[in-house]
Amino acid sequence: MNNAPLMPMATAVWLVENTSLTFKQISEFCKLHEVEIQGIADGEVAKGIVGYNPIIAGQLTKEEIALSSQDANRPLNLQLNEIEIDSENKKTKKYIPLSKRQDKPDSTLWLMKQHSNLKDSQIAKLVGITKNSVTAIRNKSYWNYNNLTAKDPVAMGLFTQKDLVDALEKAERRIKREKKEKEKLLSE
Repeated sequence: MNNAPLMPMATAVWLVENTSLTFKQISEFCKLHEVEIQGIADGEVAKGIVGYNPIIAGQLTKEEIALSSQDANRPLNLQLNEIEIDSENKKTKKYIPLSKRQDKPDSTLWLMKQHSNLKDSQIAKLVGITKNSVTAIRNKSYWNYNNLTAKDPVAMGLFTQKDLVDALEKAERRIKREKKEKEKLLSE
C-alpha cells in the first residue's frame, strides 16, 4: 500500500460520491481494483463505510481533482506531507511507583555523601526531586532528616548507572572549567 491514501476504501467512497472521476482514476489513486470501485458506485461494496474526504486530510487538492475530472487519462497525484519524525530517544520521565518515591530523599543523601562534586540541580534531576528538597537535605533542615538513611539510587532503580556516570562526567567538566577560570583570573 505504498503511496496509497489514508483509509483507501473510505477515500474511494468519498471520491465516487463527490466527484466525476472515472473508476479507473479512483482505483489507481486508492490502490483498489476497478471492480471494487464499480461495486462502491452500485452500492454493493463498502456498505456502511463513511466517505473520507482526502481534501480535508491534505492528500488531494480541489485543483488536482478538477484537472483529473477534465482529462480521463490523467491520474490523481497523492499529495505527500513529509513529516520529519525525530528518531532520537527523548528523555521521558520514568514512572516511579509510590513505594519507591519515599526513597528519593534517602537517595539524595547517598548522592551527597558519595559524590560531593554533584550540584544540587544535578542531584534533583537525577533523583526526580525538587531542588529545594535537595538543598534542605544538604542543610539538614529537611522535615524528615533524622529518619533518612543513605541508599544507592541505582540499586533501587531510580535511574541507571549510565545516568549517574553522565552526571559525574558533567560535574568533572564543570569543575575543570571553573578551575581554569580561576587560574585565568589569578594570572591577569
